Amino acid sequence: MSASGGTRAIVAALGANLAIAASKFVAFAFSGSSSMLAEGVHSLADSGNQFLLLVGGKKAQREATPQHPFGYGRERYIYAFLVSIVLFSIGGMFAIYEGYEKVSHPHALDNWYWPVGVLVFAILAEGFSFRTAIKESQELRGSLSWSQFIRRAKAPELPVVLLEDFGALIGLVLALGGVGLSVLTGDGVWDGVGTICIGVLLVCIALVLAAETKSLLLGEAAGLDVIKKIEAATVDGASVARIIHMRTLHLGPEELLVAAKIAVRHDDTAAEVAAAIDAAEDRIRTAVPIARVIYLEPDIYSEAEAAKGPDPLATPGGPNPHVGGH
Repeated sequence: MSASGGTRAIVAALGANLAIAASKFVAFAFSGSSSMLAEGVHSLADSGNQFLLLVGGKKAQREATPQHPFGYGRERYIYAFLVSIVLFSIGGMFAIYEGYEKVSHPHALDNWYWPVGVLVFAILAEGFSFRTAIKESQELRGSLSWSQFIRRAKAPELPVVLLEDFGALIGLVLALGGVGLSVLTGDGVWDGVGTICIGVLLVCIALVLAAETKSLLLGEAAGLDVIKKIEAATVDGASVARIIHMRTLHLGPEELLVAAKIAVRHDDTAAEVAAAIDAAEDRIRTAVPIARVIYLEPDIYSEAEAAKGPDPLATPGGPNPHVGGH
């Protein structure tokens, strides 16, 4: 993804959330609305989340060290996972608790026009932030649906901001509904019900974020389109006959590890094999610039071994990894 695009979306969301959080706490102070308190904490948590994303992006730019030879690209995944924890604990669970307290001990709202006015302002501000995130994501999304983009994106920032802003807009509508029903009926229970709904929504979004960032932390392969480019660049039909097997792994959103066993001709000299590997690496880096770490192992291709099909035990982490050649 474009790092600058992700940063613009984060900064827009951070500015909007700080302004919204301040206005919500003011509205809570004047009205006593639990929905406004929950929404204020939600916006404050979102502001902290955007700060975490900025910190993660900065730390990920550090140079590789002997202790961390593949660099710090995964820092962005770690901080995105922390975002899901903050959203779940501070945002979601607090809102559910506050809503339960309000349903158990309801009271009428004071100065109802304060929360209504702030919620309208917040919807406009969140809409601006959401629009910025959508604009920055459009080029990267391509032909993918939004759900596919969130599931497949290797850079966590834009999916996180998209989900946060989408959840915030729905939460604001729920808060407006709870406040509106409390004003119309004179029963403060509806304010508490709206608060609980906000909490459940935040918990659901946090669980989705946690699942996606956990997958990135464990290590995801390159997308199918990228794998096809690597395969096409590796095999030239002359010095490299074919790929016997290949593994890819994202070391970070913008850094890819490629490890492959390639078939060379049985009568090639060591110098010719080395030249073939160097040329294949150059072709891969040209086709896929983020393929910065490449390991190619030469082997002699065997039709008999290939006819047996892929060996399931050759998968890293298998019970008995296959070490034989083809």
